[in-house]
Amino acid sequence: MTTKSPESGPTPFIKQLAANDRPTRDAAVDSLRTYLSGKRVFTKIDLLKLWKGLFYCMWMSDRPRTQQRLVVDLASLVDTMQENTALLFLECFWETMAREWNGIDVLRMDKFLLLVRGYLASSFRYLKVRNWSGDLLPRYMDILQEIPLHPTNIKIPNGIRYHLIDIYLDELEKLSPADSDSASIPDKLPIDILLIPFERLLEKSPTKPVRTRVKEMLGDDRLEKWGYSKFDNSDDEDPGDGDDDEEWTGFV
Repeated sequence: MTTKSPESGPTPFIKQLAANDRPTRDAAVDSLRTYLSGKRVFTKIDLLKLWKGLFYCMWMSDRPRTQQRLVVDLASLVDTMQENTALLFLECFWETMAREWNGIDVLRMDKFLLLVRGYLASSFRYLKVRNWSGDLLPRYMDILQEIPLHPTNIKIPNGIRYHLIDIYLDELEKLSPADSDSASIPDKLPIDILLIPFERLLEKSPTKPVRTRVKEMLGDDRLEKWGYSKFDNSDDEDPGDGDDDEEWTGFV
């Protein structure tokens, strides 16, 4: 891990987002929410530039309570966006995380793990409010498959893959505590589509520890309750066994 800060400089607006005093921070978040929730058409370059600044904002946030509140505030930005803006914003988030991950030092890693969890949760919430309908869900699954959960792209750090494997089902379960015990949850949760990126990761990843972790995830007891029965965990033989002896040594 390095301690080099991101290239993006601290603009006044980004400094306001990272402020320790809540009124200043809330005003900046409200301004950004208004800006992003309008009908303006954003380009990918627009949002990548914005995420460069937001990443720096998270980088500079140095108090645990401020960090936690900032994650909640930033993740909630998605809630009021137009659909095309929301998907592009999430795509730029994942690209930024993948690009910057290896430069995050160990002292800062926890807050970025929390940020990833926050955005995974907000993306699920956004899709659920819209009843998982239309092409939103397949388009978002494509984003996950092509960026953080891409099975063979060596530019994607395994740390992101492991973290998503660890938290994915937990964040689905949190969508509605009442639903989690409901026999009708398969009708509400399109679990087969939601797990496509992990099925692909299991099938195509060249890294044995990644495949092992995905197998454990797909064998989770909650999935059977949610109507997922495609994965057979009775056969412990990994078709990729023998192609490497790599062991997981933590987030990279």
